[in-house]
Amino acid sequence: MEEAMVGWARRVAEADLGDALPRRWAHSQGVAARATEVRRILGKNADLLTAAAVLHDVGYAPRLAVTGFHPLDGARFLREEHGADERLVRLVANHSFALLEAEERGLREELAAEFPLLEEPLLVDALVYCDMTTTPDGRRTTARERVAEILGRYGAESIVGQFIRRAAPEIFAAVERVEAALAAQPR
Repeated sequence: MEEAMVGWARRVAEADLGDALPRRWAHSQGVAARATEVRRILGKNADLLTAAAVLHDVGYAPRLAVTGFHPLDGARFLREEHGADERLVRLVANHSFALLEAEERGLREELAAEFPLLEEPLLVDALVYCDMTTTPDGRRTTARERVAEILGRYGAESIVGQFIRRAAPEIFAAVERVEAALAAQPR
């Protein structure tokens, strides 16, 4: 993965989110900023993480919302319209424990079959960390505050609310693993 991939990812995400969903674009930029902060623990996967971070919510773009499940819609868009790197597409499809939300929506088998989860735990955790420590406006937050914000925004009984309550322990564990990896690395 080259730095050119990150520039491409920013252009793609901005084209579909920038004007249509400026708050979602601000969030995506904030998630990408978190990704640059964790680069040192990812080595050769650092640019892949940054590209996935900026693209993770592209499936919210109105023109891309086919199923209404943004990880699946975004991954399909990246694969079909851009021929994007398979690992990038799989990260977008599975970001922040999307399989659990897919299950709530009756799409788990479809998501898992089409976009298998990467067997790279630190990379997967790093994207969770970046997403779940960034507010909808792109500012830094804690994972606990982010989960509470999502619950407040969607409601506890909504599909997203049910998903986030189920995913919260996994989210917190992923964030803790990344924080431990960061603490173990020299600055």
